[in-house]
Amino acid sequence: MQIAFILYDDLTLLDFIGFYDPVSRLRSMKFLPDLSWRLCATKAMVTDSFGMHLRVDQVTPDLAEFDAIFIPGGLGSRPLQYDDEFIAWIKTAETVPWKISVCTGSLLLGAAGFLEQKRATTHFDEYDTLGSYCGEVVRERIVADGQIITGGAVATSLDLGLYMCERWAGAEAARAIQTRMHYKV
Repeated sequence: MQIAFILYDDLTLLDFIGFYDPVSRLRSMKFLPDLSWRLCATKAMVTDSFGMHLRVDQVTPDLAEFDAIFIPGGLGSRPLQYDDEFIAWIKTAETVPWKISVCTGSLLLGAAGFLEQKRATTHFDEYDTLGSYCGEVVRERIVADGQIITGGAVATSLDLGLYMCERWAGAEAARAIQTRMHYKV
């Protein structure tokens, strides 16, 4: 399985890292030893909302090459939902089986057309905006509509990562990862 982590300027780093940490343990703890990922963006380096720089692995790859995409939220997602070039790139993930977001990353999934007639969630300040993209806005922390999974505000990212660990490797793997992280729900 190969995951594309979609990064952009002014993302919320915890949205990304909260999900990345438990999911990356699927490989390090040998639950999914063939798991791999790439940090992807429209340029070689992005800066989070507090000024931290992140170097990416691939610049605008064809996302159809991946098994899953993950889009974090952040202030940068708001203008990107109207950026035709960025959304055209996200649309290359049309055939990707797993489409996952946390916080306002769901606005980008929605702008790409992936949430039509789907149930989804986002940051609580953006429920109205999300409503124009999806079939039903659900005010819950994690919403699964088939293989489209959306999470609420920033603190949800860790729970969403563990949720996906369970979906991809089973409840025992998710519990072992949660224990290793010393994370109590």
